[in-house]
Amino acid sequence: MKLQDLTLKEFLEKTASNEPLPGGGCSSALIAAIAAALIEMVANLTIGRKKYADVEERMKCIAKIMSDNRAHFMNDIDRDAVAYRLVMDAYSLPKNSEEEILLRKKKIQHATRIASIVPMELAQRAFSLLDIMDEALQIGNVNAFTDGKVGLLACRLAIKGALLNVRTNLESIEDKEFVAYMTEICMHIESKTI
Repeated sequence: MKLQDLTLKEFLEKTASNEPLPGGGCSSALIAAIAAALIEMVANLTIGRKKYADVEERMKCIAKIMSDNRAHFMNDIDRDAVAYRLVMDAYSLPKNSEEEILLRKKKIQHATRIASIVPMELAQRAFSLLDIMDEALQIGNVNAFTDGKVGLLACRLAIKGALLNVRTNLESIEDKEFVAYMTEICMHIESKTI
């Protein structure tokens, strides 16, 4: 069963257990999905209201953007889990001979690279939504402003959580160019995510 298919209660119980999954990466993806859902709610509570007729088409567009991204973030819960398992599987490879040690090291580097790319993609996707979320708050139904604000805060948290995972994985990667490139993106997103 996919992690995204668990009930919220099951997900939280599994997170609280002595198992490594779902962990911080999966939780960052769930938080991003919640963020998108809250902004989608703002849009849907605006659509069809006479008072907001002039922004209705834009809010329909925002609702669709958030719906699509919510689905992506839900998939990211399991993408993160798969990436984590790849790393753990690589670390569990035998190291009894020089050949096995080299293969194990190569697999660890490859898996850790993937485990840094997955949360980076999550961070970039969530970051790309911040301005749209802010727009929804500015033009949307004022009665849903607090809900939308929680969504915006949750999105920032998801970005920061994902980038924390990226940085942690980069520490184990030997490819200096890749590390420099990913670090630069982290710094850019962090500097703009207030």
